[in-house]
Amino acid sequence: MSLNGSLRNRDNLVFSLNLHSMKKSFILTLSLIAIAIVLLVSVSKDFSTYATFSKAAKSGDQVKLVGTLAKDQEIYYQPEKDANYFSFYLTDKDGQTKKVILSAPKPQDFELSEQVVLTGSMKDDVFIAKSMLLKCPSKYKDEEIYIKSTTAL
Repeated sequence: MSLNGSLRNRDNLVFSLNLHSMKKSFILTLSLIAIAIVLLVSVSKDFSTYATFSKAAKSGDQVKLVGTLAKDQEIYYQPEKDANYFSFYLTDKDGQTKKVILSAPKPQDFELSEQVVLTGSMKDDVFIAKSMLLKCPSKYKDEEIYIKSTTAL
């Protein structure tokens, strides 16, 4: 009977250890899922669709905006006065043209860009860009130039 009792105690101990191990792996799995959800939510803000000037003005939030350089409008950059002030006009996909201000130097060959992608927000009637991504002409196929503002929004 003592042999039978010790086998029962051993089985209970093994079951208890397996249950404890399962609890740890369950908690670890749950934690990893929670971390993944938090990361997906925070990253999803970056994968938002592109806005227009009017949507940016309505929301007041930081948005991504894509457009083309309005070459018939002023491009202002005077590095001797302020090397981190660059302004230009951009036409969005709805055809609306607005002034853009970027607190960064003007990129070389800026005028040759086919498309400009901005991240920023509207302030009054001006788009304040936090960062800018230039889509270069086909000569530089798939080449992109990323410029980040020197000031935070």
